[in-house]
Amino acid sequence: MFTKNVGTIDRVLRIVVGLALIAAFFLNPGGSWSWLYLIGIVPLLTGIFATCPAYSIFGMNTCQSR
Repeated sequence: MFTKNVGTIDRVLRIVVGLALIAAFFLNPGGSWSWLYLIGIVPLLTGIFATCPAYSIFGMNTCQSR
């Protein structure tokens, strides 16, 4: 479906950061700016699917060549 352009280390970092931001949203629900933590959905999804639209636009690729 999509071309994979996110490497292993990049994927792990994206998933960890995404989960941390989403966890912060649920741990601090009353804050006036807490909804911004939901931006963690973006790195989480790009890490899970190993594809990043911004990488495609700029011609970047962090996957190892085979």
